[in-house]
Amino acid sequence: MLDLTRLPNALDLAARTCRTIIETPEGRRSKYDYDPESGLFRLHSLLPEGLAFPLDFGFIPSTFAEDGGALDVMVFTDEPSPVGALLDARIVGVITADQDGEFSRPRNDRIIAVAQVSRLYQAVRSLDDLGKGYVENLIHFWATKGEIEGKGFRVLGVHGPDEAVDLVRLASAAARKG
Repeated sequence: MLDLTRLPNALDLAARTCRTIIETPEGRRSKYDYDPESGLFRLHSLLPEGLAFPLDFGFIPSTFAEDGGALDVMVFTDEPSPVGALLDARIVGVITADQDGEFSRPRNDRIIAVAQVSRLYQAVRSLDDLGKGYVENLIHFWATKGEIEGKGFRVLGVHGPDEAVDLVRLASAAARKG
């Protein structure tokens, strides 16, 4: 069975693009996680009524992040994608953060990207194009979700596409070593 976490991510440093796998569609309360053993997506948790994922959420395959999984990604799309969708995306920035772990506070960054085929977001090239208020709302979502789940989510910074692409490059190299 194909393990989607090992699918080539097709990172293009010059174009700032890569592949992403969507686990949880925008607007959903249901949080899904990919299970490499079965090749299926398992319902992991439910957000409380009134709280939903603001963007499609998933991972960048063939990456290994400090939290032990693939690098997380939030993707702007014109409409919510189905669970398990493979999207080509343009990287526009990153929210660097750490989150309470069992024995430490591992990094748990959120890459932000735009679906390559998007018509609504085709002009978005960096987080600056979204406005400070929008990015603050994304940060607030993750902080609230962490609080509800009893996990601290501490933002370390917000960075543009160059820093985000570099994180994907480093996480791709870590996956090749592991």
